[in-house]
Amino acid sequence: MPAITSLGIGSGADINSIVTQLVALESRPLVQMRNAANALQTQVSSYGQLSSLFGALQTAASNLTGSSLWSKSTATSSNDTAVAVVGGSTAAAGSYSVSVQKLAANQTVVSTTGYTDASTPVGSGTLTLDIGKWDLPPMNFLPQVGRAPVTVSITATDTLQTLRDKINALGAGVNASIVTDSNGARLSLRSSSSGADNGFRLSVADGDGNNSDASGLSRFAFNPGGGSTQMEQKQAASNAEATVNGITVVSASNELSGVVDGMTLRLRKENFGSADVAVTSDRDAVKTAIQGFADAYNTLAKAIAEQTKYDPGTKVGGPLQGDSAATGLQRQLRTLLNVASGASTTFSRLSDVGLKKAFSNTDATNSANNGFARRYALLATQVLGSDGSLTTRTEGLRDRITKNGEDQATLSERVERFRARLVAQYTVLDGNLSKLNALSSYVTQQMNMLNKASNSN
Repeated sequence: MPAITSLGIGSGADINSIVTQLVALESRPLVQMRNAANALQTQVSSYGQLSSLFGALQTAASNLTGSSLWSKSTATSSNDTAVAVVGGSTAAAGSYSVSVQKLAANQTVVSTTGYTDASTPVGSGTLTLDIGKWDLPPMNFLPQVGRAPVTVSITATDTLQTLRDKINALGAGVNASIVTDSNGARLSLRSSSSGADNGFRLSVADGDGNNSDASGLSRFAFNPGGGSTQMEQKQAASNAEATVNGITVVSASNELSGVVDGMTLRLRKENFGSADVAVTSDRDAVKTAIQGFADAYNTLAKAIAEQTKYDPGTKVGGPLQGDSAATGLQRQLRTLLNVASGASTTFSRLSDVGLKKAFSNTDATNSANNGFARRYALLATQVLGSDGSLTTRTEGLRDRITKNGEDQATLSERVERFRARLVAQYTVLDGNLSKLNALSSYVTQQMNMLNKASNSN
């Protein structure tokens, strides 16, 4: 509030100080309202913290109520370098002996002719690419049913590099690359997928008229059955062959994803003997979930205790000290902890817990048979709901804050009117005192003059 610097000039009295003090007295309830608003806001923040912690308890409790946790498994291999396990969390408990006779492979062929570099021209004509299976022996090719051959045209301006790029652009199941060694740059072709059915044949119609010699485009032919093979096969396309618990398994991939339900066996090494794969209950996951529930409960219980406590030494209470909603929540937490559950006849109290049902059991017809985690999940859902105690209490506090703000505005307006009235009144008073002071000075002056005149006679 700005100071009133003109008051008291006429009278000489410290009227500005008087007005300021009177306004301060009138404004005292406003200070109390502001303090009350700060206290209410602190309570809202405290309930916000409790809501967050109840949410964490709800999540931790819900983790324990789902059946997936208690049926979760973990799979391990006795020889990871030969047979690795991928997944396994949903696999049934058991043990599996796995041996690998053969790994799946991608067909790989390399040109026997080395070029000076990748920019060397390769000739002209057409290349025809087929995907299928080589029947060994005698190297008869069986194209995949329903898969048509793909042809690419090569011109006289094409180089080893553009030949590679054109083959790759086909997206036909073969990847081309250029490998440079001491003999020069060579074209390497590799099937995109492993397995015997994913081999390939490369036929050539050479622009020089000879499709089987070692010059021109015919240098990239690989067609043993057709008598034109200038590229060297480094790796034949083959299936993986393994046995799982004595059962023979053949796969185009080294990832056996459907052999054991719920996990994938990744084959890495041939003829190593056997690897033992064990699937057991994932006790660590259960332990982590239970610890998470305990931590969430303890953190919430500690927060409520801190918010509602009273320190006799400092004579200071927590923000929610004496708050019935907060103490009610504290009582509910303790009650659920100590009331026996009918979910398990062996483990009826949380202190007895050792079985799945004591935590996760859900009984829609009789809540007394709910497991402890289920009870706390339901409590959290209840208090956090739109009509739950945390929600309604927080909304009530916010309504009080809004009302407090409105009351502050009303009182501020009243104080301002009071200040204006005082200023008006003291302005008149100051003027009157100024006139009286002037009159007093005049009378004093006249009396002094009369006294001087009388003394001179």
